[in-house]
Amino acid sequence: MHELFRNFFGGPLTLNSTCPSFVTGESVCLPPVKIPFYFSLRQNIFDGVPDTYIALAAPVLAYWLLSFVFYCLDISGWRWLDKYRIHESEEVKSRNLATPWEVARAVLLQHATQTVLGLAWLIESPEISVAQCQSEMEHLGRTLVWGVRRLLGEETGMKFLELRGPEMTHWLYWWGIPAIQILFALFIVDTWQYFLHRLMHTNKYLYKKVHSVHHRLYVPYAFGALYNHPFEGFLLDSVGAALAERISHLSVRQTIFLFAFSTCKTVDDHCGYSLPFDPFQMMSGNNADYHDIHHQAVGIKSNFSQPFFVHWDTLLRTRMTREDIQERRKKIKTT
Repeated sequence: MHELFRNFFGGPLTLNSTCPSFVTGESVCLPPVKIPFYFSLRQNIFDGVPDTYIALAAPVLAYWLLSFVFYCLDISGWRWLDKYRIHESEEVKSRNLATPWEVARAVLLQHATQTVLGLAWLIESPEISVAQCQSEMEHLGRTLVWGVRRLLGEETGMKFLELRGPEMTHWLYWWGIPAIQILFALFIVDTWQYFLHRLMHTNKYLYKKVHSVHHRLYVPYAFGALYNHPFEGFLLDSVGAALAERISHLSVRQTIFLFAFSTCKTVDDHCGYSLPFDPFQMMSGNNADYHDIHHQAVGIKSNFSQPFFVHWDTLLRTRMTREDIQERRKKIKTT
């Protein structure tokens, strides 16, 4: 078994002169911390500005900057874009029931609400230092020792830990666990939004008094992504993001990424373009075209998933594709 691990993972790692062994009694000995490229030991990204403020500003800036990009495409007059438009440009003016000013005013209110909530919710980053990272990695290393011993047995587990313990600890601390936290946060956001969004369509009172505001945009466009009733904006978007941050135990800098990324994805889902080179539209089937179906009369009881993936629609059979719409129209024609 030991040789199998050696052949699969490669040769043993050299720790350093002060760490001849990974497991030392009840503790672990790790080589000096190697900081990955994405991490900064600065207490705040920008001097004099707490990272919590950046976490609150990032989604607002991301929203308006990306919306401006799509607005520029809307007014560019570039004919090559026509094949990527989901709707004709004139449909925005003729079919939408909310004016651009009404949309902008509602979005600004939503941004003010989420900023106030964030000021009350987010807490300052703990001390960022090499010593703190080293301490946390040692704690993780002890947890790894405990788990591997029980999974592989005492003898095999110890041989494996001496072979790959330091490398696994480093990878888990800097890459594995942060990635799992982010993915779990995305799952929480999707779950929260799916079931609340679906409830707002199945409950007639909630739809009439609250969610119907968003559907005044029959033809979605980028800066209308957060055009909602204030109650919906608070509950569906702000509270959902806050819960994802807290349940996933994200650091403030992970939170900056989550808030900015989810905002960009939401704007992109309402952009009105089906762009094959758009990275947000390439990441999953939940894209601008998918969400546009939900904004049409034929799909208003479908495609509740937002903003990242489509698993809840698939599992609970509320998913509708363009092919499904074509099949439905064919059946209507033959009856």
